[in-house]
Amino acid sequence: MHKLAFIGTAALAMLLALAPTALARGSKGGDGVRERGTCTASSTWKLKAKLDDGRIETEFEVDQNRVGKRWQITLVRNGSTVFRGIRTTVAPSGSFTVRRLVGSSAAAPRIVASAKSLGSGESCRTVVSL
Repeated sequence: MHKLAFIGTAALAMLLALAPTALARGSKGGDGVRERGTCTASSTWKLKAKLDDGRIETEFEVDQNRVGKRWQITLVRNGSTVFRGIRTTVAPSGSFTVRRLVGSSAAAPRIVASAKSLGSGESCRTVVSL
């Protein structure tokens, strides 16, 4: 009985150790693409993109854990800029989110999301394909 408990505990520990790796890579599926990662300093980013009635629903979030910091954001779809603007991190989490519905083409859509802190110069960038 003790042997089975040990094996179960070891298997659970291995699954928990592998979970962050799977999350960092992101996932593709019926809900589209979800990616996450770290910026060049301590901030983190998340990007969600999915097809929605012939368009791409895109959501890009940067979490700096500090309120009131300004970031320059750019979203590009298949080489064309679909959003460029400045966002400020807000309470309570010290993050911001940019949401856009962008057109989709016959080719496999490719989204590039980037952000640069106007204060520190920290940057975040990711590229996903649907």
